[in-house]
Order: sequence, then structure tokens, then C-alpha cells
Amino acid sequence: MTHRTLAGLTRRRLLKTSTLAAIGTLAAPALLRAQSSELVIGCAGSHTAWMESIVIPHMKEAIGADILFEGTKSSVNLEKMSSNKDAPYLSVVQMDDPVMIQAVEADLLSPITPDAVPNMTDLRADATHMEGMWCNYVQPWAGIAYNTDKAEGVPSWTALWDPANSGQVIIPSLQNTEGMWTLMSAAMLSSGKPFSEAQYETDAAFAKLEELKPNLLTVYTTMSQAFNLLEQGEISMLSGNFSSYTLPRKAEGVPVDLAAPAEGIFAMPSGICLVKGGPNPELAQAYVNEMLGPVMQAAIADFASSVPANTTVTAGAVVPEGVPIYAPDWSFVAANRAAWIDRFDKLMAL
Repeated sequence: MTHRTLAGLTRRRLLKTSTLAAIGTLAAPALLRAQSSELVIGCAGSHTAWMESIVIPHMKEAIGADILFEGTKSSVNLEKMSSNKDAPYLSVVQMDDPVMIQAVEADLLSPITPDAVPNMTDLRADATHMEGMWCNYVQPWAGIAYNTDKAEGVPSWTALWDPANSGQVIIPSLQNTEGMWTLMSAAMLSSGKPFSEAQYETDAAFAKLEELKPNLLTVYTTMSQAFNLLEQGEISMLSGNFSSYTLPRKAEGVPVDLAAPAEGIFAMPSGICLVKGGPNPELAQAYVNEMLGPVMQAAIADFASSVPANTTVTAGAVVPEGVPIYAPDWSFVAANRAAWIDRFDKLMAL
């Protein structure tokens, strides 16, 4: 494993950061005079810990924003944005890339631009999508979470199908983005092709998933409940879990760890976007700028064991060595996801 530690910023970056922070702090009173300081942010429920401890206090100090966040699934945030399209109440949403594509197609987003969000110029080239409709802010990696009292590791995705693990496995629903990792692993194992080719072998994937049913205790849509069962030793493995959730729990002394199977792991697509017509647009842009800036990038990456998107930041992500990291064809996922969910629910009798 390679441990990336927080490194010093360059003098240029420090000056830029200080200047931006000062601008943000000084600009906040003007914003407050003109409009409410409240921003409603949609994000994943699993982000609650670092949203409460890191983001909310920072945003109050840096830009004067009072953050209300709604933690739920990306697909639920998309429904909220769509159903309130004519009178949006969310200003910013943090959700996964395949759902972002659907939001763009439904005309629910406003583009993020460098003049309003200057920190986006420091992002990796592959972290800005569809001409700025959304950006990735951090990138956890996903593998198989396991209870260390019940297993010493999980060397291969085939372990999910091992008869020795009958009734000891939980997988995510395809309603959750992390559910795609089990589907694609099933496609890889069934077809014998690498992930880059197997991701298009849908029938092979579902045939392999059906073989997994004897090993499943259940399928989750709310990850925290499934993770509790893993922590308590009621199951041995939780498929598709990610570093931003498992590794902080491991650091707290919980008997869990995150395995990186030899066939490959996955890059979770954590994105941030501006809601079209959302309240307090200038304050929303300031929020996004802070989320993409070095202070928040380093803090979140360290807390959530994720890789930052800002190229000026070297933060504390723990990334497995010698294991391929795979990012799927999200356009293909977005085009087929609704049909896959329907097929998955019928297969698993949800």
C-alpha cells in the first residue's frame, strides 16, 4: 500500500489560497446583505461524518454559509431535483457521475465556470465533465469490505461466490452506484474478459449474479445498516464498499478492512454540481470553489481516505499498489441503468 501524506503547498498556492479565502470571507457580508446565508446541499448519506465535522464549519468561516445538507442516495437527489425543477430548493448536489449524466440530459444543472469557481483550473483534466456541468472533487476506491474476525483477506472477487460463504455476503442494489461493481465483477468472471470489455456483457453478468443468490443474506439500498451487520460479524463480506467508509471505521478500531481483489478495484465517481435556478447562486459557486480548493480537498481526502482531484494537493489517500483501478463507461451505464435495476430487482425478488 502507498500512503500519501499531506505535503506542503507551494508558496504560489498558499498565496492563492490565502487570497481566495480572504476574498471569500470578505465577500460573505455582501452576500449576506443581499440574500440568505442558507445553502441546502444534497449529498450521500454516507458523507454525514465529514460533512458535519469538516465542511459545515469551514463553509461558515470561509464564505459565511449556513449549510443544511440532505444525505441520501444519488438517485433520490436526482428525483428531488427533477420534481422541483420549476422551484428548486437545492443549490448544490454532490452525487455520482452516472446520475450526473441523467441530470444533464434533464436540463437540471448549470455549468461550473473558472471565472466563478477559479479552483477548478487546478483539477485533473479528467475531473471536469461535459464542459463543466460537474466536477469530481475526491475519488474513493472500491473493493470488498470484510470482517477481520472472520477472514484474513479477500484475494479475488470469486470469494463472493465461494460456497464456504453461504449466507455470509451482502451486495448493494443497483439503485446504489456501488452496486455496479458487483455487476461488473460478475461480468468479468462469467465472460473471462477484462473489465474494460466485460462491462458490456450484460447477460453474462446477470447469469453470474443468479449463481450468487445462495451466498446472499440480503441486498441493501441503505448502506449503513448493511455495514452494521458486517461490523457485528453477522456477515463476512460486503461487496462494492469504498475506502471513504470502510477505512475510517478500521482506523477507529472496528474489526473491518477493505480488500483490493487481484482482478481490479474501482474508482468511485464523486461529483459536485450547481443546480439550475437554485437559491443563492453566487454563494453556491463560492461553496463549490471551496470544495475544489486545497484546504477542503486535503481535509476530505485525509478524513475519507480518498484521492483528491486538485493537482496541487498531496493528501492522505491509501491506494493499493499493483492492482488495476478501473473506471467504467458511465455513458453506457446511464443509458441502461433503469433496465438493469428492473432486471436486478426481479432477479433478487426485491
